[in-house]
Amino acid sequence: MGQNSTLILGSGIAGISAGYHLQKQGDSVVIYERENDWGGLCGNFTIDGFRFDKFVHFSFAPDDYTRNIFEESSPTFPHPPVSYNYWQGYWLKHPAQNNLHPLPVEEKVKIIEDFVNRPQKDVSQIENYEEWLRVQYGNYFAENFPFKYTRKYWGVEPEELETKWVGNRLHVSPLSEVLRGSYEEQAENFYYTKFMKYPKKGGFRSILNKCREGLDIRFNKEVVRINPNEKTIYFKDGTKTAYTRLISSLPLPEIVKMIENTPQKIKDAGANLMHTSGYMVSLGFKRPDVAKHLWFYIYDEDILPARVYSPNLKSSDNVPEGCSSLQAEIFFANSGAHENCPPLAGGPKSMILRRGFFNPQTPPEIILEKTIESLISMGLFKEDEIIVKDIRFEKYANVIFDKDIYKNRETVLDYLNKVGIESIGRFGKWEYMWTHQAFEDGRKVKNYAAR
Repeated sequence: MGQNSTLILGSGIAGISAGYHLQKQGDSVVIYERENDWGGLCGNFTIDGFRFDKFVHFSFAPDDYTRNIFEESSPTFPHPPVSYNYWQGYWLKHPAQNNLHPLPVEEKVKIIEDFVNRPQKDVSQIENYEEWLRVQYGNYFAENFPFKYTRKYWGVEPEELETKWVGNRLHVSPLSEVLRGSYEEQAENFYYTKFMKYPKKGGFRSILNKCREGLDIRFNKEVVRINPNEKTIYFKDGTKTAYTRLISSLPLPEIVKMIENTPQKIKDAGANLMHTSGYMVSLGFKRPDVAKHLWFYIYDEDILPARVYSPNLKSSDNVPEGCSSLQAEIFFANSGAHENCPPLAGGPKSMILRRGFFNPQTPPEIILEKTIESLISMGLFKEDEIIVKDIRFEKYANVIFDKDIYKNRETVLDYLNKVGIESIGRFGKWEYMWTHQAFEDGRKVKNYAAR
């Protein structure tokens, strides 16, 4: 049995950051990773020269320290965050409510009329995300755009979500912007950052190259049991190791199942934390100009992906010369109205969609096939232009902010603190963290006294 002073579980961005900063101050650190490579959701994979990240990633770190580390690790391209929206055959610059001009007059009239007459409520009176959307955008726009996207991206109805997570992620428009955008596409970008950066070479995880250097990361080490009394970790391969200090970036629902003698109420709280899982459909093309937009959102509920982005527009290093690529993302919730819905009779389409939600029991090969069919129907490419097609699954994609999240999260985190386990990162803190926030959360561990 090995003995190490500080052990870190998970080599995603928070785990890498924690290891880097602890080692920088002289601590002895070992990182254990269940996969055979590092990066977590910041990782990537390559097929026949086409590189794909695990879901879409950009960096817009506001502080000099984090931004400089990312840039020193790998020079980046600064992309203006210009994205688009697809709705019933129309392409609208993002945010859609500020760029209504491509829509038919009748649609614009309905949206603007409802926007003017939208419910008037103080923020303190808003009980859920559905109300928030109606108050901000009016009923017609809310029901036809963000309601539909919520079902596709979050996997739940808008009324099931609370609103503290929203922050500045959604643009709140005054009437002047809505009116102006109904006549012409607005040149102004209303996104929450002016530039989104992406490494010139090596995929998104390259922003961590500097931090990764010199770290002792041990791969294919899946934790199956943790004894906090003896301060011992047991792995699936039959080995075990002791620790003085344990830092975990593992998802909260997973780690509570690993700890010996965890009370049932803690396990229940972990199991009740909601999250999305996701499929990534990755496509490579033999022509260079398939991708027209850095990324775009799809509101049509009969088209599986919630959003699609272009790896080759992020960096030409992601594709062979003369080629282009797209990656589509399909999400579903780990619980909700559609959970455990059995496949319906009537063919593949009914297996994919059930009551407006993606059916997670649909076989991956059908998801791949139907996603390609839908993207072809949108006029993005032709079947014979595809030279790489791939589908992969990630169990943990994003945290869902349902009405019970804060209660359940606090219950689990308090227990981990009680048994001496420090939890970090998006799924370790169970928060909606951007890249730089997860990095900074890992950095904070250096300020804690070893237990």
